[in-house]
Amino acid sequence: MKIGTILIFIFFSSIVHLQPKDPETILEGVKKEFEKIEDYQVDVKIKIDVDFLKMPDREATIYYKKPDKFYIDSENFAMLPKSGLNFSPFGFLNYKYTSFYEKEDTINGRQTYVIKVIPLEGDADVIISTLWIDTKRNIILKVESSKKPQGNFTIDLNYLKTSEGFWLPYSLVFTFTIEGSLYQAMSRESIQKEIDSKIKSEEKKTGKVYLTYSNYKVNIGLPDSIFEKKDSEK
Repeated sequence: MKIGTILIFIFFSSIVHLQPKDPETILEGVKKEFEKIEDYQVDVKIKIDVDFLKMPDREATIYYKKPDKFYIDSENFAMLPKSGLNFSPFGFLNYKYTSFYEKEDTINGRQTYVIKVIPLEGDADVIISTLWIDTKRNIILKVESSKKPQGNFTIDLNYLKTSEGFWLPYSLVFTFTIEGSLYQAMSRESIQKEIDSKIKSEEKKTGKVYLTYSNYKVNIGLPDSIFEKKDSEK
């Protein structure tokens, strides 16, 4: 009798294990985890690694406020695309989409769900994104995405737990195709023209941006005036 009970248990456990995961339930878990964050302020060090572009490392302060306010404070420096700086999951999930569970995978010893997200809106600038989501912490560890007009990019994230109890990145590596992505890399027009001419003479290459975050301040009640400054600078 005991053996029969054990066999039945193993049988039903196998069925549950074989059933595909619901991608929308997984994505909702990610959204709910990030929705705990009302706002944050963080210092970031930025290093750009592109063969033909020599730049000193930069420092900036990033401000975020729920649901989608985002501002980068850095003198004489404006880096695009912003996807690499704003790691909010809503950057990939703020439109109508369909999602597919692909598989489970491991990143740096952590088990992840791999989910593909395809926008259903014709004006969405993202074509398709693949997300690696930590099965325990409901945070995104990796993104591969195709985006108009920048092309393909990959984001790899490492996290720390802040004193307030939130999982937020302490380092991020943004890998992108140079063609299209770097046309607006610098705020000075003369440097943009130099980049344009070099891109046209070179084969398509990839570049990397390394970001290191520190001094998080979370849910401190950031005023809207910080982000109104951003709007006035457009």
